[in-house]
Amino acid sequence: MKPHIRLVKRRTLLWTLLVLFSLVLGAYVTIGFYAYKYTYSSMEELPYNRVGLVLGTSKKVANGRANMYFTNRIAAAAALYQLGKIDYILVSGDNRQVTYNEPRDMLNALLEAGIPRERIVLDYAGFRTLDSIVRCKEVFGQDTYTIISQRFHNERAVFLAHAHGINAIAYNARDVERHNGLKTRIREVFARSKVFIDLLIEKKPKFLGESVPIGE
Repeated sequence: MKPHIRLVKRRTLLWTLLVLFSLVLGAYVTIGFYAYKYTYSSMEELPYNRVGLVLGTSKKVANGRANMYFTNRIAAAAALYQLGKIDYILVSGDNRQVTYNEPRDMLNALLEAGIPRERIVLDYAGFRTLDSIVRCKEVFGQDTYTIISQRFHNERAVFLAHAHGINAIAYNARDVERHNGLKTRIREVFARSKVFIDLLIEKKPKFLGESVPIGE
């Protein structure tokens, strides 16, 4: 290959990588900046909403230890209920395998925390954040609600909710130590870029289904 051709290819590759990096970084910053005023770290300052939506995650990590993302979300949801910031808790997560059931695990953890069973609603088709957010409106009839997860996740979830015409706010559950959550943070960078792709192609939840009123 001639030297000038190699140079052109290298420059093209470099510019392509720079453009991709700029798009990824732009998506990350845009979502964080937009969602900042809709996320709360203080329970006292958090406005009341009838329903709190807990976004699903695994109860344990690969080595069998407790997943602190899960533990902290449950603790936050239980505390918000006890403080009267929410009346119902909708737990939404993945249930695509017999041996893996996020909503069931969240239900059991909330019951152990003293939340009445009649105040907990299960969404078994929250396969992605997009699914959980849209189904809370389309299936469970909630146009206004409080999302419960960690800040980095809440920012993306709130952005998605508002893009779908949902008046959502979010409470930031306690985060995990930085070195323990590194892989999750890296995935979040690319997940935010995918938000814009999903909006562009008008991505829908995998399942919708019949209406399930909450508290009626």
